Amino acid sequence: MPPASIKAVERKQKNDVVEVIVPVSTWRYKAVGLVFGLFFAGLVGRAIYLQVVDRDYLQSQGNARYLRVKTELPTRGMIRDRNGEPLAISTPVDSIWMNPSKILEQQSEYSYKKLTGLLGITRAQLLERAEKRKTREFVYLQRHMAPHEANAILALNVPGINSVREYKRYYPAAQVTGHVVGFTDIDNKGQEGLELVFDEQLRGRNGRTQVLRDRVGHVVEHVEQLSRVHHGDDVTVSIDSRIQYLAHRHLEAAVTKHKAKTASLVALNAKTGEVLAMVSMPDFNPNDRSNLRSSQFKNRSITDSFEPGSTVKPFSIGLALEEGVVTPSTMIDAEQGRYQIGGWDVTDTKRLGEISVAEVIQKSSNIGAAKIALKMEPLELHEAYQALGFGQKNQLTLKGEQRGVLAKRKKWRPIEHATLSYGYGLSVNALQLARAYLALANDGVLLPVSLHPVSEPPEGKRVFSSETVEQISSMLEMAVSSNGTAPKARVDQYRVGGKTGTAHKLKDGRYQDDAYMSSFAGFAPLSDPQIVLVVMIDDPRGVDYYGGLVAAPVFSEVMSGALRYLQVPPDNIDNQYNLEPEKLKLMIRRPEVAKLGGPDDL
Repeated sequence: MPPASIKAVERKQKNDVVEVIVPVSTWRYKAVGLVFGLFFAGLVGRAIYLQVVDRDYLQSQGNARYLRVKTELPTRGMIRDRNGEPLAISTPVDSIWMNPSKILEQQSEYSYKKLTGLLGITRAQLLERAEKRKTREFVYLQRHMAPHEANAILALNVPGINSVREYKRYYPAAQVTGHVVGFTDIDNKGQEGLELVFDEQLRGRNGRTQVLRDRVGHVVEHVEQLSRVHHGDDVTVSIDSRIQYLAHRHLEAAVTKHKAKTASLVALNAKTGEVLAMVSMPDFNPNDRSNLRSSQFKNRSITDSFEPGSTVKPFSIGLALEEGVVTPSTMIDAEQGRYQIGGWDVTDTKRLGEISVAEVIQKSSNIGAAKIALKMEPLELHEAYQALGFGQKNQLTLKGEQRGVLAKRKKWRPIEHATLSYGYGLSVNALQLARAYLALANDGVLLPVSLHPVSEPPEGKRVFSSETVEQISSMLEMAVSSNGTAPKARVDQYRVGGKTGTAHKLKDGRYQDDAYMSSFAGFAPLSDPQIVLVVMIDDPRGVDYYGGLVAAPVFSEVMSGALRYLQVPPDNIDNQYNLEPEKLKLMIRRPEVAKLGGPDDL
């Protein structure tokens, strides 16, 4: 083939190759470029969407991992006595908590030996607790630790382990004020006593703060305060902690000495009705409730009702004086200690003959009181007791107060009418009885009782005339004389008026021959009463059981210390109550001793 032909063929083949290859190569490049272009555009579009259009979503997801709302607990308000002394305070403590999911995630990386050692649990117990609550983010491990103990745990920097600041309640007077002040639970909510009554005022309101936490869970930044914490308000009550201490000490000693079952004591300000002291036995320590029973929490001054016995004779005889049925000098035949009414025997502890109405109080004659009461209508006596507050609550705000029993019968049997005059057939608590004696100490005007400090005497209700009160007060002073039933109730340098009570206890519908309720109620100083005091001792099992031997000495000791502490001027410094000569000489040389006493006297 000629050279020219060969070149033409080669040229033709070259053109054929170009025509076939070029179109195929261009299509592939364009397809790949289109795919990458669409992918990149999608990324850019997604980025724009997330960063501009839906940016809140990403922020919320980030916040969910690191932002938390932290609750700030308020400090519970203090409870103070009338002089500002603390009865209940809050101390800062730390509680350790965990995030169970983080504990379970990290269990292969951490031995938890130091952590569990400080917490006092085993590794198995920690993991078991986390497994049971793995759906939760907050689980307490240990509550109310001392701050330095909690800091030692936090210093381990274990992921999922954190602390929260809380407050633990502390009661400086412990068992001395336990029944009145009460206590809170572990979450600082009031459960008993004043803590429960004033819970809303004392508790305050939580605060909320948004914080940023690191991966371990520690707070690294406070972002925003959502609501401010409002700390609880302080509460001041009428209780005088020093009189309360006196009452607790002497009542406890009496319960121990006489092997009594329970006891209670109430002291009131005779001018205002304020509660100065309220003590119950057995007591309990609100700072340590590990082995306590609910029965120990009872404030028996208001929860336990009892038949008051002879302590109500001043009121039944006061009614007779008020109605003009008798006078203090009217003579009554006490029948030598035994008298029948409707087939029932009424007895006295002594064989008494003709005695005056005044001696009915002094000698505590049941027969005399019954005969005087039978001169009146039974409804009159019932209404007189009702006017004194028997059978009614005192609205003291403390929970659990019982109203007692004051039955109103359609038809009264003579024996029911008679026994009502000397304290059987009705029941009262110690506070009710103290309030009734408040009327005798306040010139016949019955005042409301209060746990709040009172600056001005409240408005009261007159239940006896001034003349009747003066007559009854003289009789009550005779009751604590050497010839009365309660010489052990006397107080050196002060005139005292009061009445004993020794009532058989009722069980299963029958009065027990060997179980008694021993009591004493009175006030001092007689010339200008400042304090009303009631002592009730349940079922004394020692040698003595009469109110004049069991309850009256407690009255004397507490009243003596309280009057001196309050610096009440003596109204009986002429040795009427047989002060020892040597003590009288000391008082003459050092009158300040007679006026004040000292810390040892309290």
